[in-house]
Amino acid sequence: MEFAPTFWHWWIFAAVLITFEVLLPTFYLLWTGIAAFIVGLVAWLFPSLVWEGQIVIFAILSVLSIVVWRNYAKKNPAVSDEPLLNRRGEQYVGRVVTLAEPIIDGIGKVKLDDSTWKIKGEDCDAGTKIKLIAVDNVVFQVEKVSQ
Repeated sequence: MEFAPTFWHWWIFAAVLITFEVLLPTFYLLWTGIAAFIVGLVAWLFPSLVWEGQIVIFAILSVLSIVVWRNYAKKNPAVSDEPLLNRRGEQYVGRVVTLAEPIIDGIGKVKLDDSTWKIKGEDCDAGTKIKLIAVDNVVFQVEKVSQ
């Protein structure tokens, strides 16, 4: 006797996939779980559907739902009220600070809040006001502020 999945198998599989999605937020298991639920619905409506057809429907729905979601997410990015929250260096760009140590040979350091950052710019003496104009990884590009 050959095993053929019923609608219950698909719904249990959908529940397992969605449970894993909750525990491991990959965001792909959600769409495959929804596809499994829909295949279970189709298997319930058409009980004579062979298992090969169910697998084909599941594969098509899984790929299609993931592709549709990715396209939607790319066209409609999430808007944040704190866009620089996890980009700490970019939060400091535009700030004017006074050098505690000089910039020598184009390299120096500046203390911002509780951290010390490497800076690149023209040579300056300690006490010079500089503006942070850009950040490249963890190195700020700076320029002198005209007094």
